[in-house]
Amino acid sequence: MRLFLFTAFLLAVAAVTAERSSAADKADKYWVYVGTYTGKDSKGIYRFDFDPATGKLTNKALAGEIVSPSFLAIHPNHKFLYSVNEVGTFNGKKAGAVSAFAIDPKTGDLKLLNQQSAVGTGPCHLVVDREGKNVLVANYGGGSVAALPIGADGKLAEASAFIQHKGGSVDKSRQSEPHAHSIYVDAANKFAFASDLGLDKVLVYKFDADKGTLTPNDPPAADVEPGSGPRHFAFHPDGKHAYGINEMKNTVTPFEYDASKGVLKPMKNVSTLPADFKGRSSTAEVLVHPSGKFLYGSNRGHDSIAVFTLDEKTGQPTFVGTQGKGIKEPRNFNIDPTGKFLLVGNQNGGNIAVFEIDQKTGELKPTDIVAEVPVPVCVKFMPAGK
Repeated sequence: MRLFLFTAFLLAVAAVTAERSSAADKADKYWVYVGTYTGKDSKGIYRFDFDPATGKLTNKALAGEIVSPSFLAIHPNHKFLYSVNEVGTFNGKKAGAVSAFAIDPKTGDLKLLNQQSAVGTGPCHLVVDREGKNVLVANYGGGSVAALPIGADGKLAEASAFIQHKGGSVDKSRQSEPHAHSIYVDAANKFAFASDLGLDKVLVYKFDADKGTLTPNDPPAADVEPGSGPRHFAFHPDGKHAYGINEMKNTVTPFEYDASKGVLKPMKNVSTLPADFKGRSSTAEVLVHPSGKFLYGSNRGHDSIAVFTLDEKTGQPTFVGTQGKGIKEPRNFNIDPTGKFLLVGNQNGGNIAVFEIDQKTGELKPTDIVAEVPVPVCVKFMPAGK
């Protein structure tokens, strides 16, 4: 009975938190921040104005100049933005970096506050925990994860936790060593989940936001099918299900989630590709629609967004089809806070393409809205001026 009550309490807290967050994120205008790989065309983090009524992207600007800010995360208070920096060395050591920015509440421009070492090499993904106390970062090259405390001024402290993954899996060409590809926290902010492509595991950590610590859970991981290469991860709004997208096998692994114990139980895998597709492809991003009715995943090679419906009771995905019009190497995509539009970052297309979401079927309808931006890797929304 006590376990039941505790589980119910966690789910209630998660629901209230999600409701408050959703209400706070509603706006007449949003800023869309785009992380990129820098080079001759890109200089850092770009920003657009986004109209949720029409889906239009306007007023492109270079919000912050920084080296290869490929993935971004926005603080819950909307005052700060954080990026990984995929650099080879930082402060004379072999490691990537994480940058902290202050967001100008009037213009949306970014001011660099400070940088800290990601400790590991090749940082590729990060999140801010739900209380806004830490940045958690996944290091692909080094196969590790770390936690960096956030000060009241938004600046980052040195890592308070660092965990080196160990081992490998069946495909020795890509899985001879660990490759942490992403990290997330659950709705209760009690557990962190790191998808490791090299290990074929989603590792689970007990997370203490006040102390900035990560401790292996019991069990310490959920296994996926060998050779899958787990990449990104998304929770269902019900707090009872989650979805991992597997880069190497072009599949999605659904999970049942026990929020009281931080335990993931794999369900039946589904492919992100049409049955008749014979070419080479790999996946990248996975997201659940805010309604909880639909699931989306990006295919690179097939160059499309896969669309799934989700069973209301079991959470099991059913493949609906793909949308590929105007899509080229879709590294990342995001759904606007109203749930009306899906924005695709075409890494090799050099633009953001906007699709309208059918609220009954989940299918994606192409629009004529395309915003040019060099080498887009990550797309993030924030209410403008909040």
